[in-house]
Amino acid sequence: MNIGDRVVYPMHGAGEVVGIEETEVGGVLNSYYVLALPMGSLKLMLPVDKAGEVGLREIIAPEKVNEVIEVLKQDPDPVQGSWNKRFHNNLERLKTGDIMEVATIARNLSKQNAKKKISGGERRLLDLSRQILISELVFACDKTPEEVTEMIDELIGSVS
Repeated sequence: MNIGDRVVYPMHGAGEVVGIEETEVGGVLNSYYVLALPMGSLKLMLPVDKAGEVGLREIIAPEKVNEVIEVLKQDPDPVQGSWNKRFHNNLERLKTGDIMEVATIARNLSKQNAKKKISGGERRLLDLSRQILISELVFACDKTPEEVTEMIDELIGSVS
Protein backbone atom coordinates (compact mmCIF):
# COMPACT_ATOMS: atom_id res chain seq x y z
CA MET A 1 0.00 0.00 0.00
CA ASN A 2 1.15 3.50 -0.80
CA ILE A 3 0.10 7.00 0.17
CA GLY A 4 -2.96 7.92 -1.86
CA ASP A 5 -4.24 4.33 -2.18
CA ARG A 6 -7.94 3.89 -1.46
CA VAL A 7 -8.55 0.92 0.80
CA VAL A 8 -11.24 -0.85 2.81
CA TYR A 9 -10.71 -1.63 6.47
CA PRO A 10 -13.27 -4.27 7.50
CA MET A 11 -15.77 -3.08 10.13
CA HIS A 12 -14.77 0.56 9.47
CA GLY A 13 -15.26 1.11 5.77
CA ALA A 14 -13.35 2.73 2.95
CA GLY A 15 -10.75 5.44 3.18
CA GLU A 16 -7.43 6.64 1.89
CA VAL A 17 -3.87 5.99 3.01
CA VAL A 18 -2.77 9.53 3.89
CA GLY A 19 0.58 8.68 5.42
CA ILE A 20 3.00 6.07 6.65
CA GLU A 21 4.55 6.89 10.02
CA GLU A 22 7.05 5.27 12.30
CA THR A 23 5.93 5.33 15.90
CA GLU A 24 7.36 3.82 19.04
CA VAL A 25 4.86 1.88 21.15
CA GLY A 26 6.01 -0.02 24.22
CA GLY A 27 9.64 0.53 23.29
CA VAL A 28 9.18 -1.02 19.84
CA LEU A 29 9.44 1.04 16.67
CA ASN A 30 6.79 0.11 14.07
CA SER A 31 5.56 1.48 10.75
CA TYR A 32 1.88 2.44 10.60
CA TYR A 33 -0.49 3.26 7.77
CA VAL A 34 -2.43 6.40 8.57
CA LEU A 35 -5.92 5.97 7.16
CA ALA A 36 -8.46 8.76 6.71
CA LEU A 37 -11.99 7.38 6.67
CA PRO A 38 -14.38 10.07 5.44
CA MET A 39 -17.50 8.38 6.82
CA GLY A 40 -17.44 9.51 10.42
CA SER A 41 -14.30 11.63 9.85
CA LEU A 42 -12.14 8.93 11.39
CA LYS A 43 -8.36 8.74 11.30
CA LEU A 44 -6.82 5.35 12.09
CA MET A 45 -3.30 4.05 12.47
CA LEU A 46 -2.77 0.45 11.45
CA PRO A 47 0.53 -1.42 11.82
CA VAL A 48 1.90 -2.10 8.34
CA ASP A 49 2.77 -5.69 9.29
CA LYS A 50 -0.84 -6.35 10.43
CA ALA A 51 -2.60 -4.99 7.32
CA GLY A 52 -3.14 -8.40 5.73
CA GLU A 53 -4.11 -9.97 9.04
CA VAL A 54 -6.96 -7.47 9.60
CA GLY A 55 -8.15 -7.76 6.01
CA LEU A 56 -7.11 -4.36 4.64
CA ARG A 57 -7.74 -4.46 0.90
CA GLU A 58 -8.04 -2.22 -2.13
CA ILE A 59 -11.38 -0.72 -3.19
CA ILE A 60 -13.32 -2.85 -5.67
CA ALA A 61 -12.87 -2.06 -9.34
CA PRO A 62 -15.66 -0.01 -10.94
CA GLU A 63 -16.58 -3.06 -13.05
CA LYS A 64 -17.51 -4.98 -9.88
CA VAL A 65 -20.11 -2.37 -8.85
CA ASN A 66 -22.70 -4.05 -11.09
CA GLU A 67 -22.24 -7.30 -9.15
CA VAL A 68 -22.93 -5.41 -5.91
CA ILE A 69 -26.05 -3.85 -7.47
CA GLU A 70 -27.27 -7.31 -8.49
CA VAL A 71 -26.87 -8.55 -4.89
CA LEU A 72 -28.86 -5.56 -3.63
CA LYS A 73 -31.67 -6.26 -6.15
CA GLN A 74 -32.10 -9.91 -5.12
CA ASP A 75 -34.80 -11.13 -2.77
CA PRO A 76 -33.67 -11.37 0.85
CA ASP A 77 -32.48 -14.67 2.28
CA PRO A 78 -35.11 -16.42 4.42
CA VAL A 79 -35.01 -15.38 8.09
CA GLN A 80 -33.66 -18.25 10.18
CA GLY A 81 -33.00 -18.69 13.86
CA SER A 82 -33.21 -16.22 16.71
CA TRP A 83 -32.16 -12.59 16.29
CA ASN A 84 -29.16 -13.32 18.53
CA LYS A 85 -27.92 -16.13 16.30
CA ARG A 86 -28.51 -14.03 13.15
CA PHE A 87 -26.68 -11.10 14.77
CA HIS A 88 -23.55 -13.16 15.46
CA ASN A 89 -23.65 -14.76 12.01
CA ASN A 90 -23.98 -11.35 10.33
CA LEU A 91 -21.23 -9.88 12.52
CA GLU A 92 -18.82 -12.62 11.41
CA ARG A 93 -19.77 -12.00 7.79
CA LEU A 94 -19.13 -8.26 8.18
CA LYS A 95 -15.69 -8.94 9.65
CA THR A 96 -14.63 -10.64 6.40
CA GLY A 97 -14.63 -7.26 4.66
CA ASP A 98 -16.13 -8.85 1.52
CA ILE A 99 -18.35 -6.23 -0.12
CA MET A 100 -20.74 -8.92 -1.41
CA GLU A 101 -21.30 -10.10 2.17
CA VAL A 102 -21.78 -6.50 3.32
CA ALA A 103 -24.31 -5.88 0.53
CA THR A 104 -26.17 -9.09 1.40
CA ILE A 105 -26.40 -8.11 5.07
CA ALA A 106 -27.60 -4.59 4.22
CA ARG A 107 -30.23 -6.00 1.84
CA ASN A 108 -31.45 -8.73 4.21
CA LEU A 109 -31.70 -6.51 7.27
CA SER A 110 -33.32 -3.63 5.34
CA LYS A 111 -36.01 -5.91 3.92
CA GLN A 112 -36.49 -7.64 7.27
CA ASN A 113 -36.85 -4.27 9.03
CA ALA A 114 -39.44 -3.16 6.48
CA LYS A 115 -41.61 -6.19 7.33
CA LYS A 116 -41.11 -6.24 11.09
CA LYS A 117 -38.86 -3.97 13.12
CA ILE A 118 -35.54 -5.66 13.85
CA SER A 119 -33.80 -5.78 17.23
CA GLY A 120 -31.50 -2.99 18.40
CA GLY A 121 -28.43 -5.13 17.78
CA GLU A 122 -29.50 -6.00 14.26
CA ARG A 123 -30.35 -2.33 13.69
CA ARG A 124 -26.75 -1.36 14.57
CA LEU A 125 -25.48 -4.01 12.12
CA LEU A 126 -27.82 -2.65 9.45
CA ASP A 127 -26.50 0.87 9.97
CA LEU A 128 -22.88 -0.33 10.01
CA SER A 129 -23.30 -2.47 6.88
CA ARG A 130 -24.88 0.46 5.03
CA GLN A 131 -22.09 2.79 6.15
CA ILE A 132 -19.39 0.36 5.00
CA LEU A 133 -21.19 -0.26 1.70
CA ILE A 134 -21.73 3.44 1.03
CA SER A 135 -18.14 4.34 1.88
CA GLU A 136 -16.71 1.83 -0.60
CA LEU A 137 -19.18 2.61 -3.38
CA VAL A 138 -18.40 6.33 -3.06
CA PHE A 139 -14.85 5.56 -4.18
CA ALA A 140 -15.72 2.77 -6.64
CA CYS A 141 -18.45 4.81 -8.39
CA ASP A 142 -16.82 8.22 -7.94
CA LYS A 143 -20.08 9.60 -6.49
CA THR A 144 -21.03 11.54 -3.39
CA PRO A 145 -22.27 9.73 -0.26
CA GLU A 146 -25.71 11.25 -0.92
CA GLU A 147 -25.82 9.87 -4.48
CA VAL A 148 -24.76 6.40 -3.33
CA THR A 149 -27.26 6.45 -0.45
CA GLU A 150 -30.04 7.37 -2.86
CA MET A 151 -29.02 4.54 -5.21
CA ILE A 152 -29.02 2.00 -2.36
CA ASP A 153 -32.36 3.28 -1.07
CA GLU A 154 -33.88 2.81 -4.53
CA LEU A 155 -32.54 -0.74 -4.72
CA ILE A 156 -33.39 -2.03 -1.22
CA GLY A 157 -35.49 0.68 0.41
CA SER A 158 -34.65 3.43 2.81
CA VAL A 159 -33.94 2.86 6.48
CA SER A 160 -36.54 4.27 8.85
